[in-house]
Amino acid sequence: MKTILRTLLLLLVSTTVFAGPRLSSLPTATATIYLDFDGHTVSSSLWNSGNSIYCAAPALNDAQITEIFNRVSEDYRPFQVNITTDSVKFLSAPLTQRIRIIVTPTSGWRANVGGIAYIGSFTWGDDTPAFVFSDRLGPNNTKFIGECISHESGHTLGLSHQSRYDNSCTLSETYHSGIGSGETSWAPIMGNSYSRNMTGWHNGATPYGCANTQDNLSILTSVNGFGYRTDDYSDLMNSNAHTPSGTSFSIDGIITTTNDKDVFRFVLPQLSGFNLLATPYGLGTGSNGSNLDIRIQLYNEQQVLLRTYDLQNAMGISIDTTLKAGTYYFVLEGAGNANISDYGSIGSFTLTGFRSALPIQNVTLNGAVSQDKHQLNWNVVADEPLRSLEIEYSLNGIDFRLLQQTSAVARNLNYTPQDPNTRYYRIKATSVIDQVVYSNVIALRGTAAAEKAFMVGTLVQSHIQIRATESFRYLVMDMNGRTVFTGRGIAGLNQIQWPGQASGMYVIRLIGTNHEQTERIIKQ
Repeated sequence: MKTILRTLLLLLVSTTVFAGPRLSSLPTATATIYLDFDGHTVSSSLWNSGNSIYCAAPALNDAQITEIFNRVSEDYRPFQVNITTDSVKFLSAPLTQRIRIIVTPTSGWRANVGGIAYIGSFTWGDDTPAFVFSDRLGPNNTKFIGECISHESGHTLGLSHQSRYDNSCTLSETYHSGIGSGETSWAPIMGNSYSRNMTGWHNGATPYGCANTQDNLSILTSVNGFGYRTDDYSDLMNSNAHTPSGTSFSIDGIITTTNDKDVFRFVLPQLSGFNLLATPYGLGTGSNGSNLDIRIQLYNEQQVLLRTYDLQNAMGISIDTTLKAGTYYFVLEGAGNANISDYGSIGSFTLTGFRSALPIQNVTLNGAVSQDKHQLNWNVVADEPLRSLEIEYSLNGIDFRLLQQTSAVARNLNYTPQDPNTRYYRIKATSVIDQVVYSNVIALRGTAAAEKAFMVGTLVQSHIQIRATESFRYLVMDMNGRTVFTGRGIAGLNQIQWPGQASGMYVIRLIGTNHEQTERIIKQ
């Protein structure tokens, strides 16, 4: 009877009718956390030694209440629980799946705390409330009040405090105050999260010992009659992945668990500019109030990873790139950063972007060796005029240099290389709107008639004789590939002193501005 009587008293003696915004984060959920901003009278043997508490309404306007609601809602977004300011939603929820959080400046009856709650009271079934004291949080600081509501609600859902210990396992903070600065600064909700931007659920130590860890997510979703929200997007890279239509799009989603991945599929019929902005839910700028640090991985149709986007100093991702025609998958998930792992990196996000066909759709290069010449020809498919065409070459297939800038309408070039080495070629096309597209790379073998850039005397006594057409640097290696000495030479005749190495066969590699050459030499 005591439980029933206490419940009736709490339900019947509310002092005012709430005229502020009636908000709900998940109206279909049964489990309910009610944020009570309208003043309330509490008569319960569990609070204030059984004396009635006449809680005044806080001095908060509608915009402040809405911000606080949004902060708390984001903390609980991954779960099947409704955060609400509507008493009707609260009263219609089952007794064992609801809690009232009273936000009030009436704090004199409980000293030295910003809020207070009984651990596990969410499921007690007697409407024992929790309290958040707005006069001690700023006062009326919306960030502080929102953090405190999530913290005290966490207690009612079975969570203890998160603490910090030093390397000797000595308690240094009962309320873990977090780490870092700026956008990715982090603190646990069940610690002291007032001064950090990114707050979240944690798997860490409690005040009861450094080895006594508390897995917030497991507790929240196992002992309160609710679990995670249903996954909104597939985590598989196939035709069932969500495929936005049109050239521009805006998508809202939720990363509900540490292992959740949301996959988005894009089919590009032609070479396209692609812009994508992934933003975690936040208030204003700098991801204020966000819980989700986003990472995106880009895969091609064969599910080969092309690139990972993961900023260490920001929680969102901005992608501005060019993609060839084809099918691509963007995989979005929660990530860790320098301050915290990905454990509590969960929450909601918005994905916006657009794709557009680019003026230059394709550049294809072909080539052949004819006598002593390299014959190059290319084709450009473009909807707009070109500003420039450049032929580039490389001696190793990696580091390319300008060979010749040609007319934007030219489509072939005959070139006589000055050494017998294989050369790699590509075309760089630039449109009038500064779009840059590279062709494929081709390799053409050196020609037998080409004059060598370096003439090296192969028999060495005290000096190596080298005649060069350009300045160069050299490396002398033994037959095991170990470098024995290096140096530099000039265009013309060079007499390079042999520095006392043993007799035998060696290899000299010569690297000029435009040529590379390797020769064998014999030290007598």
